[in-house]
Amino acid sequence: MEKQLIQKLNAYKMAGSAVELIRSSKIVFLVGVTAAGKDTVIKELLKSGDYHYIVSHTTRPPRYNHGILEQDGFEYHFIDLKKVERMLDKKEFIEAKLVHGNIYGTSVAEIQAAKDKSEIAISEIEVQGIAEYRAVSDTVLPIFLLPPDFAVWQKRLAKRYVGSIDPEDLRQRMLTAKEELREALRQDYYEFVINRDLTKTITVVDEIAHGIVSAKKNEQARMVADGLLEEIDKTL
Repeated sequence: MEKQLIQKLNAYKMAGSAVELIRSSKIVFLVGVTAAGKDTVIKELLKSGDYHYIVSHTTRPPRYNHGILEQDGFEYHFIDLKKVERMLDKKEFIEAKLVHGNIYGTSVAEIQAAKDKSEIAISEIEVQGIAEYRAVSDTVLPIFLLPPDFAVWQKRLAKRYVGSIDPEDLRQRMLTAKEELREALRQDYYEFVINRDLTKTITVVDEIAHGIVSAKKNEQARMVADGLLEEIDKTL
């Protein structure tokens, strides 16, 4: 990757018009440990017609998921480095960063598409990304999905990655979960939701997204998050 492109990436700042777009749009991000159920919840919410899924851009090639090759425009917008540079020059990204040798970014066009349809823009994101969006607008809503407890989480991980995850990869996922849980618990803007029953979880997330209810004072959910963090510490 050319040094000039990396410099552009590191120095990138969204346009003022993009800042205003974020502040005037309804944006919900699902955060959570691996296998918390983020993808499933989003897929179910999209069926309602009230949401627009934010399809990110990436320079990595499409992968096979459960034997099916990812499709351009659905899982990701797959682009090359020249396209990335053009988009950076034209300020077409909300944000873009280098992750494990590949570039990932969210386009202004995806947020605009949601606003044009009066839909809630939704996607999953990491805690670092949440901090960046919240620095722009305090209306961006992060919802942290939690497994009911550590034992259930381990079972879900085993089921999801049966025969395909090595101990070191699992350790890295737990380290990431530890960092994200710790940071999320420090902030008062996270809505914590326990994903014990999928149907109920979808209902609660939908109500939070529409401003019908708030889970910020859900002490049980924060206790689950604290307990999960404690068990991860013991395991590591």
